[in-house]
Amino acid sequence: MDRTAAIRNRLTVPVLAFGGILMAVMQTVVVPLLPDLPRLTGASAGTVSWMVTATLLSGAVLTPVLGRAGDMYGKRRVLMAALALMTLGSVLCALTSDIGVLIAARTLSGAAAAVVPLSISILRDELPPERRGSAVAMMSSTVGIGAALGLPLAAVIVQYADWHTMFWVTSALGAAGVTLVWWAVRESPVREPGRFDVPGALGLAVGLVCLLLGVSQGGQWGWGGPRVVGLFLAAAVVLALWWWQQLRAEQPLVDLRLVARPRVGLSHVAALLAGFAFYANTLVTAQLVQAPEATGYGLGLSIVATGLCLLPSGVVMLLLSPVSARISAARGPRVTLALGAAVIAAGYAVRIADSRDLWMIIAGATVVATGTTLAYSALPTLILRAVPAGQTASANGVNVLMRTIGQACSSAAVAAVLVHHTSLVGGAPVPTLHGYLLAFAMAGAVAVLAVAAALCIPGDSGAEAPDGPEPAGDRTPGAHDRAMEGA
Repeated sequence: MDRTAAIRNRLTVPVLAFGGILMAVMQTVVVPLLPDLPRLTGASAGTVSWMVTATLLSGAVLTPVLGRAGDMYGKRRVLMAALALMTLGSVLCALTSDIGVLIAARTLSGAAAAVVPLSISILRDELPPERRGSAVAMMSSTVGIGAALGLPLAAVIVQYADWHTMFWVTSALGAAGVTLVWWAVRESPVREPGRFDVPGALGLAVGLVCLLLGVSQGGQWGWGGPRVVGLFLAAAVVLALWWWQQLRAEQPLVDLRLVARPRVGLSHVAALLAGFAFYANTLVTAQLVQAPEATGYGLGLSIVATGLCLLPSGVVMLLLSPVSARISAARGPRVTLALGAAVIAAGYAVRIADSRDLWMIIAGATVVATGTTLAYSALPTLILRAVPAGQTASANGVNVLMRTIGQACSSAAVAAVLVHHTSLVGGAPVPTLHGYLLAFAMAGAVAVLAVAAALCIPGDSGAEAPDGPEPAGDRTPGAHDRAMEGA
């Protein structure tokens, strides 16, 4: 192996982790802009909120689709395409103040949601077993690390520079990500060739858009209103038809028979619950510390200071990802997942005990981040041990999709709780401390359910071979022959 190839091999994990962090940064950078965007674009607050909703919807739809495409056509190739779409969306945002173009650009950026499952699949194919666990744990943690870094970065840029500058910065980072993946990451030879399931992709897209649109807009449109009820009914009908079609397709987009296996299906349920529990921490913390001091509990912090409050959570996730891998290697990822969910619940207990002092707020948020690191790092390892090598990207894509659905439900549920527990401060309705505590209690209860789901997953000893046969396709000697963990 020549020197250049050796350098590329050493950089594979850092480059993929950079892509994961960049994806999470792109999802959070728009948050500090939301209060000012109606003034900057001349659009209503409801229209501006679609800059977040559009990214959520496109990410949910494209994650399983691009994961399946990666298994079929090459994971590196599809990963570069996802990063390129994200970068293009950022460039468009930097060039315009038109809200329609901005929303379309953020829709393109949603493709980045597929970066993590594609990268995890590449790591399984490229790395020997002794390096795989820690690398996958790091990759999973990039979601929280990027979110913790993105908010203060965006807040500083928005406060001290023109808001378009933020998107020029992310465009440059995106271009660097595409270039680094092209240079440092090899294309995996593990493929599952066949014909892409176009009807399945369209059916899943329509069903998910109806479902998540209803969940994300229910607070504004009214949960009992005709639009929301119609969306939920349409989602139920379309997804039922999609399920029927997937069971009969020769090469389905999502192998539902594989999902029906307890080790896979319960891992997806745990991902949904963990996503719900984790997301409430970020949502509520940001609002709580920015609340006016006149409320009696708020600290009145600026956006920049709020971002810095979340920074310790990102540092903890970075430092603890190797610990999570060691726990999974010693006790199995099922135990790590249950432990992580239990720590999340403990973190919310801290939040309920004291949400007035800044140091306690940061401590509670950091404990939740610690549990999230353990849980999120264990989930892909569970999937990798339970599915054939040729379906790892699509299976992890579905797992990330379940986390996304959990986060969307968490956002809607937290908003509903806070809206129903408000008081007037300076003539404006502001959530009460009791409302925040109820949101913490709700998220903690969901974390306990995640513990139960994790403990119900069948045993996953490291020596156990994954279910299902080896996929057909070219295989090269070396690390690729160890792609099926424990085989």
